[in-house]
Amino acid sequence: MGRREFIGLIGTAALSFPRPGYAQTGAGLPLVAVLLQDTPGRGKGIAALRLGLQQAGFIEGTNYSFAMRFAYGDFKRLPSLAKELGTLKPRVIVASSNAAGVVHRVLPDLPLVFTAIAADPIAIGLAQSYARPGGMATGNVMNAIGGEEALTEKRIGLFKELVPGLTRLGMVGTTKDLVSVAEQNALRKVAGNLGFEFVHYPIEKLDDLEGAFASGLREEVSAFYISGGSLLFNLMSRVMPFVAASGKPTVGVYPEWARAGLLMSYSSDLLDGWRHAGTYVAKILGGTKPGDLPIEQPSKFTWVINLKTAKKLGIAVPPTLLSLADEVIE
Repeated sequence: MGRREFIGLIGTAALSFPRPGYAQTGAGLPLVAVLLQDTPGRGKGIAALRLGLQQAGFIEGTNYSFAMRFAYGDFKRLPSLAKELGTLKPRVIVASSNAAGVVHRVLPDLPLVFTAIAADPIAIGLAQSYARPGGMATGNVMNAIGGEEALTEKRIGLFKELVPGLTRLGMVGTTKDLVSVAEQNALRKVAGNLGFEFVHYPIEKLDDLEGAFASGLREEVSAFYISGGSLLFNLMSRVMPFVAASGKPTVGVYPEWARAGLLMSYSSDLLDGWRHAGTYVAKILGGTKPGDLPIEQPSKFTWVINLKTAKKLGIAVPPTLLSLADEVIE
């Protein structure tokens, strides 16, 4: 399936996404539970999950029903939300990022399909191996072989094509989110290889943003790296004014960031990950044990360049790079 066709299908499915999507259950049907650490605004991910199930022959309301809970970026709510879903006796639960580890801890006997995970699922105890997870959890991860470090090196390598004078990169992100911590560790490792200094400006709440950007500007960073953690993602509209006011080139993870105004983003295709999660849910509903389904690594990656932002910054993007980008914002 081509990328344009896939996005078109996701867009169509998202239009029919129930509001607010809190719980849709059907008497007598196997229940698929979904726990997200962020908001219902990730509707395209849920639509992709439904699409994966549909492509495997499972139709909502006919073969299964849905129940969903959202933590709205408040990680402290995840355990109680997981327990709440557990009382509904789902056949399988789907969880993303930080929520996956919480579900595995709180509901260890429930089949779990995880997606959008930046951390190594073996290292954090979700599975025994990629080929044979062996327990009650399986799914897909954001990083290909080489992990977050390899993906980060590719992302910053592309960024340096746009900003060849990069000498000091300032990251804005929390110290608690799994995604943010993985990014910090990877950036520290690749900084030496790519010839720049890495500085982390930690925040714990959005009120810390002004100070973080001010510190970066005072220390004359060449550019800012905006963490892919959910705290910043969920309130992107509050982050972008600081990005614009900094007058610095910026790089982030997800396409939504570049579409909102960062100079560029590069990540694995999260929607494809959600679709693959749907196919695994279908297999588990069909009787396959989670431990027998190998953990999948991404094969699709998305590079987005915001040409409008580049022009504001006075950056001339070579036509060769524009031709290589998966999406150009004009």
